[in-house]
Amino acid sequence: MADEQQFIDDGLQRTQIDEFFADELGRAGYGGMEVAKTPMGTQIVLKAEKPGMVIGKGGKNIRKITNTLETEFDLEDPQIDVQEVDEPDLNAQIVADRLANALERGWYFRKAGHTTIDRIMDAGALGAEIVLSGKVTGARSRVEKFNRGYIKHNGEPAEAIVDDAVGTAVMKLGTIGVQVRIIPPGADLPDDFQVREDVDVSEHVKEADDVDELLAGADEETEGDEPETGTPPEDADEPADEEPVEEEVVEEADEAESDDETETEADVAEDLDDLDAAVEEELDEDTEAEAEDLMDEMADADEAESDADGQTDAESEDDDADDDDESAAAEAAEGDAE
Repeated sequence: MADEQQFIDDGLQRTQIDEFFADELGRAGYGGMEVAKTPMGTQIVLKAEKPGMVIGKGGKNIRKITNTLETEFDLEDPQIDVQEVDEPDLNAQIVADRLANALERGWYFRKAGHTTIDRIMDAGALGAEIVLSGKVTGARSRVEKFNRGYIKHNGEPAEAIVDDAVGTAVMKLGTIGVQVRIIPPGADLPDDFQVREDVDVSEHVKEADDVDELLAGADEETEGDEPETGTPPEDADEPADEEPVEEEVVEEADEAESDDETETEADVAEDLDDLDAAVEEELDEDTEAEAEDLMDEMADADEAESDADGQTDAESEDDDADDDDESAAAEAAEGDAE
């Protein structure tokens, strides 16, 4: 048999044995098991809230369980050791079975969940989580969670530190799954830290003189490590004056480039000023020409009006003279008639 298949078979057998103990020892407060194969046989450690019910009167119940393990699960010489659980409220399997039993007896899920998780925290747990999934109140299934304290869900701490178990409550509407996670008190978490009080920190803090000496030594080390600029190594074939000359040439080139840039900027600024002045002069000339044209048009209009007024006055004088002549002729005619 391949190694992979052997691992699968061992895991399946372990799960079947765990389910058998949960069904057989439910009233005794079954709290889990540990299976270890030894040269003398298979050693099984049972954890229970009531070890007396597991053993039975005169060891009757424990002998029955041993015979079942030999016949149904093919275990060689099983040796069962029953241990009492010190704190049942910190055992995830016992808590899950209790909560499932309470739901089956008609407890409202919120009351049962809060009561159970409060008992877990009162027992000293660092954190706990209860998940109820199924038809908790109606025809539609949903998930309800109850959290207290600090809990880990993934990584090595979730596998090594967190105690988790699953229970099942069979209701009229359907099955409700109960999942319980508990971090026991005193667990060594990787992200935990402690603040120490009344500790003499003078041993761990250096004085100012020591700090100055350390800084001075560090400066000397850095100066010794860095080579001096402009001094060639002793084994170099080239003369020592060439590198500084190249640096001066580079600096002069940089200065020349900077001077060219400043001159170019100055020329651009002067060109912009000349352009602005030329535009302003053109605008002033155009404005003056328009003003002169407007004045000429106004003068022509005034002369035309004055000529029209003179003609009107002459016509009026001629009309007055004609009227006088007519009146004189009429008076002369009347005198002749008399």
